[in-house]
Amino acid sequence: MGQQGVFFHGRRCGFYDMDCDRCIVRDGGYRCNTVVILSRAFFRAFCVMLEAIPTEERASRSGVQHAVRGTVMDQHHHLFDVGGAHVARLEDLRLIKGEGCYAADWKLPNQAHAAFLRADRAHAKIVSVNTEAARKAKGVLGVYTGTDAFSAGYVKPLSMLTFAGKDGMKARIPDRVVLAHGRVRFVGETVAMVVAETALQAQDAAELIEVEYEELPVVVAPESALADGAPQLHDNVPGNLAFEQEAGDAAAVAAAFAKAAHVTKLKLDCTRVAPSPMEPRACLVGYDAGSGAYTIHVPVQGINMMRMQIATYTGVPDDKLIIKARDVGGGFGQRSIAYTEYVALMIAAKALNRPVKWVATRSEAFMSDSHGRANYITAELALDKDGTFLAMKLDWIADLGAYLHPAGPVSPMRNPVTCLNGVYKTPALFGRWRVALTNTVPVSAYRGAARPEIAYTIERLVDESAAQMNIDPAELRRRNFIPPQAFPYKTPTGSVYDIADFPGVLAKALKLADVAGFAKRRADSEKRGLLRGQGMATVIENSGAGMFPKDEIRLEVAADGNITAYSVSHSQGQGHETTFAQIIGDGLGIPAERIKLRQGIAEQGLIGNHTGGSRTIVGAGTVCSIAAKKLIEHATPLAAEQMGVEPSQVTYANGVFQSTESERKITLGELAAKKPLTVTGEGKFGSTFPNGCHIAEVEIDPQTGVTDVVSYVTVDDCGTVINHTIVEGQMHGAVAQGWGQIFGENIVYDPETGQLLTGSFADYPMPKAGWIRDITIADHTTFGTISPLGVKGMGESGCTASLGALANAVMNALRPLGVPPLDMPLTAHKLWQAIAAAKKGH
Repeated sequence: MGQQGVFFHGRRCGFYDMDCDRCIVRDGGYRCNTVVILSRAFFRAFCVMLEAIPTEERASRSGVQHAVRGTVMDQHHHLFDVGGAHVARLEDLRLIKGEGCYAADWKLPNQAHAAFLRADRAHAKIVSVNTEAARKAKGVLGVYTGTDAFSAGYVKPLSMLTFAGKDGMKARIPDRVVLAHGRVRFVGETVAMVVAETALQAQDAAELIEVEYEELPVVVAPESALADGAPQLHDNVPGNLAFEQEAGDAAAVAAAFAKAAHVTKLKLDCTRVAPSPMEPRACLVGYDAGSGAYTIHVPVQGINMMRMQIATYTGVPDDKLIIKARDVGGGFGQRSIAYTEYVALMIAAKALNRPVKWVATRSEAFMSDSHGRANYITAELALDKDGTFLAMKLDWIADLGAYLHPAGPVSPMRNPVTCLNGVYKTPALFGRWRVALTNTVPVSAYRGAARPEIAYTIERLVDESAAQMNIDPAELRRRNFIPPQAFPYKTPTGSVYDIADFPGVLAKALKLADVAGFAKRRADSEKRGLLRGQGMATVIENSGAGMFPKDEIRLEVAADGNITAYSVSHSQGQGHETTFAQIIGDGLGIPAERIKLRQGIAEQGLIGNHTGGSRTIVGAGTVCSIAAKKLIEHATPLAAEQMGVEPSQVTYANGVFQSTESERKITLGELAAKKPLTVTGEGKFGSTFPNGCHIAEVEIDPQTGVTDVVSYVTVDDCGTVINHTIVEGQMHGAVAQGWGQIFGENIVYDPETGQLLTGSFADYPMPKAGWIRDITIADHTTFGTISPLGVKGMGESGCTASLGALANAVMNALRPLGVPPLDMPLTAHKLWQAIAAAKKGH
C-alpha cells in the first residue's frame, strides 16, 4: 500500500558505483533515494554529472555513508509499511521552484512598513526620547515609544515557569514593555518604532530619533550577576536571581562521595550561541476595526503557542487573534516566541487602521533574536575502584539575559532533570539550578533546549573519568549502562524510560567507527606530525510530551479522492508535508502524493502543540494515523448506505469500499462527492526517550591548532523510522550545529560595556560545508511504547550527542601531551595555545 514508485533492484548506482536498489522511476526520471538530492527533477543531470567523475572521487564527495539498518523491535511489530525507505520529500520541488511563501512574500493591500530604533548601550535610564524630526520625515505615518506601549498595557509577557523552586520559591518574572520604558537593559532592545509608507523611509526616520540616556553599571557574566553588590537589572528580581531549584537526593549523594574511590570534577561552559535560521524574523499585522480582530502573519513553530503568548501579553481575546503562517525558513526554538516587535506592530496597525509589516535585518537578528545555550555547569562524578558510578552532583547557572522569554527558564530547569542520569544506572543524583539575569539578549530554547548541555556534561565526566582511571571509555560505559532487561526503568529523578538497548547501540557504533583499528590510524597520523583522537557520547533525551491538552489532525476528502490534512504543528524544514502524508497514506492505502498538508490555518480551530522538542512525530504524527483509522470508521456506514448493505458487509482497502455481498463498490472520492467527509483525530502522548551513540575521530595540526573531523558515526534509536531521508537530513543539520558550537560559535559581550562583539558573520563563525565530511548514519531501533507507531522523535539527537563526542575526541588527541580539560569553543587558536603551553610544561 502507499506505493511510492517503481523500484529497479540491482541497478548500478552512479553515485556510489555499487549495486543499489534505491533507484526509482518517478515523473519520467530517475531518483536516487540513497542520498539527499535537491529535487527529483534534477536527478538525471546529477547522475550524468557523477558518471563522469572517477569512482574514488565520487566516494570522497559523497558526504554521507549509509550503514546496514538494524532493529531490535519485537517480532510482532513491523517497520512502517511505506516508511523507512528514502522517500523523496513532497515539498521540495515547490520550494525549489520559488513557490514557497516566506516572510518577504507576505503582502496586504495598503500595507505600511515599520523600523525600530534600538538601544546602543547595555544598561541605562531613558531620560528623554525626541521624535519630532522623525515625525516630520518623508512618508512617516507614526512614531511610537515606550509611553505608547505602556499606555496600551503591553507589559507582562507569558511565563511558562509556573512550578515552585527551592523552598517553594516562585519565579520572579520581570515586566517587559514592548518598547523600552524608563530603562534599557541590553544592546538591541527596542526603544521606538517608526511606521512609514516604505521600509527605507521608516529606517531613515528612525535614525532621526534622539534619545538621552543616563548610563548605569553593566553586568554580563552570570556568576558576577549573582554576586553580592552586582548591578541590579529589575527591582522585583533581587540579586538578579530569577529562580532557583534543587533536584535529587543531597544526603545520598554526600554519602556516596564520602566513600568514593575516585572523584572527577569539571567546570564546563556551554557557550551562548545565535540560532541564525536562514529566514529572518518578520511580521505583518492587520487590524479590523469592525470586529476588533488582528490578523498576524508571522513565521511560527505552531500557531496556538503564538496566539497564547500574544493574548497574554496584550489582553486581546484568543478569538480576536488570527495567526497565519505558511513556509518557515528554519526555527531551532526561535520561532516559538512572541517577540516585542510583533506586539508593537499591533499598536501601529490599530492606530493607523492599516496593515504594518516589519522584516528584520541580520544585524538586528544578532542583537535581538533570542540566543541559545549559555549554561555554566560545575559537575562531579563519584566512582568506586572498579569504575562503577556511585553518584553525580552539579551546580548549574543559566544565563537568561535581561528578560525571561516564556520557555527560556523552563528548558534548563526541566529538561536536564528529566534525564539527569543519562543512560547510566547512577544511583544517587543531586543538582542545584539558578537562573541569572544579565545585560544581554534574552535566551530561550535552542535546538535541544538544555538536553545537549546535560548530555555534554555527563559524557565529558565519563571520558575524563575513564582517562584518569585508565579504563577504556567504551568499557566504562558498558559497566554502567542501564541494561535492556531493566526497562521500563524509573530514574532517581522520577522519569520512566520505556525501552532502549544502550549496549546494542554502542556495539554497532564501535563496529562502524572501527574503534579496533584506531591505534593504527593514530600511529599513522603521528608519522605525519598530526595528533589524532577519538571520542564518543552515549546519550538519551526526553521528547514527545507537549503543553497543550491534546494534538488534533483534521482530514477532508475531496470529490476527486484527494485529501487535505490540517495541522497546527508547523514545519520549519522538517518535512511535515511528506511525513504526515506517508502516515495518512499508509493508514488509508493511498499514495502519499494524494494528501496535501495545510499548516497554520487558524480558522480550523484545532488544538495542538507547536513543533519543537522532537515532539511532532510522536504527537501530531501519531494522530495522523489515528485520523486515518477514524476516517475509515466514519465512512464505512456511509458507504454501506450508498451500496444498500449493512456496515458489517463492507470492507475497505486502498481508497475503495467494497460490498462483501455483491460487486458493488464506492471510492472515498465518490463518497465525498455525495456527503461531506471530514473527521478530526486526536490524541495525547507522554514523554519518549530517543537515544544514541556518536563516535567522532579528529586530527589536529599542532602547528596551527586546526582540527579536522575525519570520521563521524551516528547510531540512533528513534523508534520506528517513517522516512530515512528526513531522519538523515535532521541528523546532518543537528550534527552540523553541534560542530559549529564546539569549534567556533560563541556570542561574546564586552564585560565592561555590554557591547556585542560578535554582531555579524564576520565575527561569529557558522559551520561551513568544508568542515563536514563523511557522516556514517545507522539506526538500532526499539519500538517505543508511548506512541502506537512506535516513534520516539529525532530532530534534536544530533545536537545532543555531537557536543560530547567532538569535545571528547579533541581531548583524547591532546591528553597525551598533558593538556588539561578544555571547554568550547575549541577554536584553532585555543588549541594552539594549549599545545604550546603543554610543550613548555605549564
